[in-house]
Amino acid sequence: MAATRSHRRAHNLGRERDRIRIAQAAARLIVEHGLTDWTLAKRKAARQLMLPDTTPLPSNDEIETALADHHALFGGEAHALALRRQRAEALAWMRRLARWEPLLVGGVAEGWATEHSDVRLELVADDPKSVEMALAGEGVAYAALPARADDPAAHLRIDSARSSVRLAILTPQQRRNRPRKDDDTRLATDALAALLAAESEPPARV
Repeated sequence: MAATRSHRRAHNLGRERDRIRIAQAAARLIVEHGLTDWTLAKRKAARQLMLPDTTPLPSNDEIETALADHHALFGGEAHALALRRQRAEALAWMRRLARWEPLLVGGVAEGWATEHSDVRLELVADDPKSVEMALAGEGVAYAALPARADDPAAHLRIDSARSSVRLAILTPQQRRNRPRKDDDTRLATDALAALLAAESEPPARV
């Protein structure tokens, strides 16, 4: 019985190590090759590592962690500058869309975004069409994205000169009921402006 438990623990540890290795390799592919399909990146990473097709793939949360680790090790000032540019772009759109109480979410808010990542904003509106009408009235070109069964939000995509901006539009009730992870980062306009101001301040003299 003890030998069986020991074998099971070793097997589980091996699977966990494989998932971590896949997540690290997938993060490298996402950063270096601009892959936006994370499922594809995971499968490519598993093949590069010559792991069996039956190897469990890491979750998207594990990919986010691996991306953050990759940036910490290899991103340096280039990643910091790219992230500041994306956050500045987000702030400009948030001020423009202020009537819909925008929140910055996803990789640009949390810091693991790559230069290919969308700027993701969450808006609240009783009717998503009001956002579309306002964008159209201002001459902003946008595309409506297909609905997803696991996401009640209406999604729009704006391709600006500097980055792609993805809008998720929720009703007030949907925003209140939207599940959140413990480490989920959602930045309101004032919080993002303060963060950018702090990042641009010169280091204090000692």
